[in-house]
Amino acid sequence: MTWQILLAAIGLWFALEGILYAAAPDMMKRMGDWLARLPVENVRSGGIWSALLGLVIFYAAIRFA
Repeated sequence: MTWQILLAAIGLWFALEGILYAAAPDMMKRMGDWLARLPVENVRSGGIWSALLGLVIFYAAIRFA
C-alpha cells in the first residue's frame, strides 16, 4: 500500500509539472531564467522549504485519509 501511494504521488507530480510546461512553456522558460539569476542560497532554501511542505502534505494525506 505504501509503495502504491508513493508511486501515485510521483505520478501526480510528473503530471502536474508536465501540464505546466505544456500549457505555459514561455512562462516556464522565463521562470528558469529568473531562477538562474537567484543566489544559490535562495534556491537551496526555497527547495528545502518546498520539500518540507511537500512532506507535511504527504504525511497529512496518508495519516488523515
